[in-house]
Amino acid sequence: MTLEEEILERLKTVIDPETNTDVVRMRLVENLWADALGKVRYTFRPSSFVCPIAVMLAMNIKKAVAEVPGVKSQEIAIEGYLMADDLEKLINEEI
Repeated sequence: MTLEEEILERLKTVIDPETNTDVVRMRLVENLWADALGKVRYTFRPSSFVCPIAVMLAMNIKKAVAEVPGVKSQEIAIEGYLMADDLEKLINEEI
């Protein structure tokens, strides 16, 4: 299995509590890319422009991706969200 496939499998365990559906089926994670050194990039697109749980979902997605063996770093873009710039800065700086 490729690193991207392993990440997608792990992301299927991240559930949106409002819909009880995983973030992969909801297509909240797009443009997933990983290189051989474990650098991962993807876009998180909350389900609505004012999604009340966007921060929580972004943190859960980042945590799930970090738990995949071989992932060394993440670069996350946020799109389609009222406070996308703020959330992108927070999620990419958060330890």
